[in-house]
Amino acid sequence: MKELFIDVLGKPFGIVIFQLLEATQYTVYLSLIAFVGGGLIGAVITLARISGKPGWRRFASGYIWLFQSIPLLMLLFLSGLGVPRLLGQDVNPWVSAIVSLTLYSSAYLSEVWRGAIQAIPRGQWEGGSALGMRFLPILRAIILPQAIRLALAPTVGFSVQIIKGTSLAYIIGFHDLMNLGKRWANAPVEGTEPFVIYPLMALIYFSLCFPLSRIALVLERRLGSYSKGPQITAA
Repeated sequence: MKELFIDVLGKPFGIVIFQLLEATQYTVYLSLIAFVGGGLIGAVITLARISGKPGWRRFASGYIWLFQSIPLLMLLFLSGLGVPRLLGQDVNPWVSAIVSLTLYSSAYLSEVWRGAIQAIPRGQWEGGSALGMRFLPILRAIILPQAIRLALAPTVGFSVQIIKGTSLAYIIGFHDLMNLGKRWANAPVEGTEPFVIYPLMALIYFSLCFPLSRIALVLERRLGSYSKGPQITAA
């Protein structure tokens, strides 16, 4: 495959394009892992945030406040450089990047989902209670089908922020599109100047993010109202 790029585009441009596209897969992998991991943790934090137990709500609020207040760049510094220095052990850049982006994603996703759940009229909860249903059955059968309609578009939209956030992981040595692109831009090779490499990188990031942005917009238009979702009212 590399030879094909070289035959079509020549040297060094063919090599650059091939390596940039190859490194993009790691950007995609990191984004997917952070999105899934952040979603799982975010779901737990969301449940704690809306629970009737003050202790759990305080914990969830503190978690969200903490990881929304710390910049992603600082999380990467702490997990990739600070913790290894403190413990005297090396931390794999993959582990550091995954931990940082997962914590960052979970805090924001939990707020998106909490807002969607709390946007459902209180009468839906009261209607379920009037039928003798408990908290979790009401949440699963009545609230979530409506909240998902509200949360889907901003959730997909936030995945764009995760992809762009991965570009900061180069500071801890994570081998991705940004890391490789900067190395080529700094290489003393004719045809790999910054004004060539950075537009190429921007085009690749755009190709990853733009479709998700359009999907989020379409979902927002189609599912933006919970009025079409299943509803129940108290007698």
